[in-house]
Amino acid sequence: MNRLTRGRGLLFGGDYNPEQWPEHVWAEDVELMKAAGVNLVTVGVFSWARIEPEPGARDFGWLDRVMDLMAGAEIAVDLATPTASPPPWLGRRWPRTLPVDESGHRLWYGSRNQWCPSSPVYRERALAIVTDLADRYAGHPALALWHVGNEYGQFCHCDDSAAAFRGWLQHRYGDLDALNEAWGTTFWSQRYSEWAEVVTPRRAPYMINPTQSLDWQRFCSDALLACYRAERDVLRERTPDTPVTTNFMGLFKPVDYWSWAVEEDVVSNDCYPEPGDPLSPARTALTHDLMRGLGRGRPWLLMEQSAGAVNWRPHNLPKPPGQLRLESLQAVARGADGSCYFQWRASRFGAERFHSAMLPHAGPDTRLHAEVRAHGQELRKLASVAGQAVPARVAMVFCWESWWALEERGRPSDRLNAADQLLAYYVPLWERGVSVDVVPPSAELSGYALVVVPNLFLVSDRDAAALTDYVRGGGVLVVGPFSGVVDPRAHIRTGRFPSPLREVLGASGEEWQPVSGEVRCRWADGAEFTAHTWTELMAAEGAEAVAEFAGSGRPAVLRHRFGQGVAWYVATIPEPAALADLTARALADADVRGAVPDGARLPPGVEAVRRGDVLFLLNHGAEPATVPVPEPAEDLLTGAVADGLITLAPRAVAALRPHG
Repeated sequence: MNRLTRGRGLLFGGDYNPEQWPEHVWAEDVELMKAAGVNLVTVGVFSWARIEPEPGARDFGWLDRVMDLMAGAEIAVDLATPTASPPPWLGRRWPRTLPVDESGHRLWYGSRNQWCPSSPVYRERALAIVTDLADRYAGHPALALWHVGNEYGQFCHCDDSAAAFRGWLQHRYGDLDALNEAWGTTFWSQRYSEWAEVVTPRRAPYMINPTQSLDWQRFCSDALLACYRAERDVLRERTPDTPVTTNFMGLFKPVDYWSWAVEEDVVSNDCYPEPGDPLSPARTALTHDLMRGLGRGRPWLLMEQSAGAVNWRPHNLPKPPGQLRLESLQAVARGADGSCYFQWRASRFGAERFHSAMLPHAGPDTRLHAEVRAHGQELRKLASVAGQAVPARVAMVFCWESWWALEERGRPSDRLNAADQLLAYYVPLWERGVSVDVVPPSAELSGYALVVVPNLFLVSDRDAAALTDYVRGGGVLVVGPFSGVVDPRAHIRTGRFPSPLREVLGASGEEWQPVSGEVRCRWADGAEFTAHTWTELMAAEGAEAVAEFAGSGRPAVLRHRFGQGVAWYVATIPEPAALADLTARALADADVRGAVPDGARLPPGVEAVRRGDVLFLLNHGAEPATVPVPEPAEDLLTGAVADGLITLAPRAVAALRPHG
């Protein structure tokens, strides 16, 4: 990101689709972009049919003119490879490039994403156009970033995919005996005697083998990653000094972003908060922290967000005045060095004609575009924030493979979900202004005072041992329910659970017991709280039962001094207030405080996060809020000096740097 922000400051702009407009509109676009402070546009995401109108033909003339226009206006281009949406001619001439669903139905062109990741023909045609694109624009003064594909996530069950899946399995397991053992094929007479019998987990009369399904999800993520890598390698060969990215989609289940992020020069994300969701501010903050974690703490790029309403929800609420700015600055506060939108100019036609844009249908003399212009200008005041880190003493562990394995059919309850658990444990930290790094189970944890594991259903022996060693060395660990249940093959770990974490937790269980309603629990001091959905029959083995299921004497929350540290285990799903109480106790064990003085609680709806030496305060609430500040500080956005207290209007933001 430093290469992109050097001389530009924070990046601001969005997707630009000039091929949708007459050429005389382009000059107006450029002038309006300059007035709005736009310094980065993404071009060409869905332009394959325009560049290659028929097989082998090339029409770069229009794109040459767009690139030259941007260079003349000193607007950088994030140039996309157009391979996310092939032209109709590809599917008509080569139907096997089209994806097949789990029922065996081939999906057709007329939308987007109509391609099979394992299709040799698709890959050949995609690499051909990417090669020509790279050769054409290598060295162009507007080219600042490559954008490979778009929102990878599709899958395919065709015969080509089945063959590729078998190849992936042969590489993973070596032979059929190892595959049969890993998949547990003695169950339901599923043993395979020839590789040709192995297919993708297509629609079947009943539940699919869970390990087959887990390996399929691993394969699908890897197959898409192979497509990305192939394009990226072409671009790197021809333009070694131009960074490469592709846009993630937050907590997107189909793709393991931990394996993808290391292949990118810049982590970028598309984020579309739901205006009607009361947890949206915390949910969005969690997504931003995940992006920062994927980049191992480096700044990242918010590639897409909406300026107003989207078009793909059943009921699309608009953003109230000030929300555009608030959400953009939330991303900057949590490590984004760029804040971009889909899209620059609202489309007149096509499936996204009702999606908002920086320049709406009604034109530039509108409330929305005035907000865009004002925000683009004020981002220049935060240029010094670019490149700065977001320090965190708390880590939250999240694993895609565990997510996949947890949510297979046939488990004790479909109501215990990984993403819900992640958010539930994140919210009380967010409410206290405690910064969090989201990390994989394999992360180095020694630099954190507190590590939270909301759910780790699947865990390797190595990662479980690392968590144990972390506590032994003085760390504080919080583990949520139904963790440590299966190994990487999705086989149940027999014995009392969670067997690989039993030593560090000082406790073990014998039975998972979902419940139909609420259950009463009691802290050791007698205070009561409720829990729901899930309970476990646990026994303390050195741990202290700090909360019990009322009337049963069974532990609900346990705390164990182990080595030089402390481990907590939560055998249920507590109500939010109780989880906030538990979080406060764990923070006290770890001696971690939030961003405001003396561990003070933030007013409801107020977010506090430090980036470098700047304290960002964001009021997501509908009422003014007064917040203590640790020292006299200047608001970089307004120039005002806050001393002791600052009052934020609804949807207001302050960026406070120590003054004097």
